[in-house]
Amino acid sequence: MSRFPLIGAIRPLLDRRLWTLVLSILLASGAQAESKTKSDAPEFVRVKKNASERPVALQTAIAHYESKDGALKIDLVGAVHIGEDAYYQELNKRFKSYDAVMYELVAPEGTRVPKGHKGTGSPVSGLQNGMKDMLELEFQLEKVDYSPANFVHADMSPEEFAKDMEERGDGLLHMFARAMGQGLVQQSKGETSDAAIMMALFSSDRAMKLRRVFASQISDMDNAMKAIEGENGSTIISQRNAKAFEVMGRSIKDGKKNIAVFYGAGHLEDMHDRLKKDFNMELKSVEYLDAWKLQ
Repeated sequence: MSRFPLIGAIRPLLDRRLWTLVLSILLASGAQAESKTKSDAPEFVRVKKNASERPVALQTAIAHYESKDGALKIDLVGAVHIGEDAYYQELNKRFKSYDAVMYELVAPEGTRVPKGHKGTGSPVSGLQNGMKDMLELEFQLEKVDYSPANFVHADMSPEEFAKDMEERGDGLLHMFARAMGQGLVQQSKGETSDAAIMMALFSSDRAMKLRRVFASQISDMDNAMKAIEGENGSTIISQRNAKAFEVMGRSIKDGKKNIAVFYGAGHLEDMHDRLKKDFNMELKSVEYLDAWKLQ
């Protein structure tokens, strides 16, 4: 089997406007969503560099929040859907300590993901598995253990997702048009990584070179996600977040006091603002886990 089975499929992605949009979704919406006002949220995904300014790891955050009386604790746990095996094993270990772990997955309400799940066979799942092979990483759904009783499905059903997109006129082509416009702006500024991608594709150390290129674009994907989100939010970010917090609210009423919200890092700036505004919670600390090794 080829070490790079997706080479034909990703050729269209060499158009920066398209691959930025797709990577933003495949790699867990790796940029932070736009807020109507300036957010004081921490970085939920970042590239760690050494003293020589060389990238050493792509990291995701675990942000710890508490209510004013200390009775309720909520952690926003950032995720990338493709990562190191050690990264997912560390998350599995940490999830055992929570009363409830709210997780994302557009699926029928109450869905339980079996251990070692291999994906849905959907086009998105196929692309994610292709990216996993291309970057020599692991797939989140295969490595995170969703079977413990404290895991709670906290996302839209496919029917809710489709209905919301239709009502908002929030189709994929519409979002792509916004992202393409942002891509044209970036190209006009000379901000392109096409050459770096091509060089990485033909490198003897292809996987690591591609990781570095894609990781370096995470902060740039912020602009693509802002374009996708738009001024009035989007089904992909704000509306799914609202659903997650609706489910979390029920768990709090049921007496859960120590909760993790395990969502793609691109969702978490909006969630940070919701925790402060709607739950009157304070950010106490932030720690980072290495999701990808970059050297």
